[in-house]
Amino acid sequence: MPGQRGAPSRLQMPAGACGVAALLLALLLLMVPALQRLSGRLFSASSSSSSMAAEPPPPAPPTGLLSAAFVTCPNETVAKDIARALVERRLAACVNVLPHVTSIYRWKGAVEEDAEVLLMIKTRSSRVSALADYVRSVHPYEVAEVISVPIQQGNPPYLRWVEEAVAPE
Repeated sequence: MPGQRGAPSRLQMPAGACGVAALLLALLLLMVPALQRLSGRLFSASSSSSSMAAEPPPPAPPTGLLSAAFVTCPNETVAKDIARALVERRLAACVNVLPHVTSIYRWKGAVEEDAEVLLMIKTRSSRVSALADYVRSVHPYEVAEVISVPIQQGNPPYLRWVEEAVAPE
């Protein structure tokens, strides 16, 4: 790469070893329940004088059955190829391709910085292992980043759709 004297080949570097962007997204997902409780309190306080009662949402799948997985890729072409294959193989219901992620990480004793593309993948928790196996088999990095966090809460119809769209184990 220009300006990087003696840098190892990019194809041998891990996919954002520190996973800064993925970690931030995971933290955001972990904060969602607290934010939902806060917004629920604020909404119920402001609407308590209203005569209209809100219908409770339909139940979602039990927590822990669904996960959000994160994978970083070297470019959009690789990212889209992996995303499409995951959905076609029914390992994922949906994959968001988030361009322009900067990853700063330690690799072979040096601090590196690379532009990457982040995949945010919605799947069944039981399929994360198969998803990771597939990603490792096609990913150009020596050490591909594949991490996941359980989905604790969400829009019940969306969560049911994820569950239906991903093939059971």
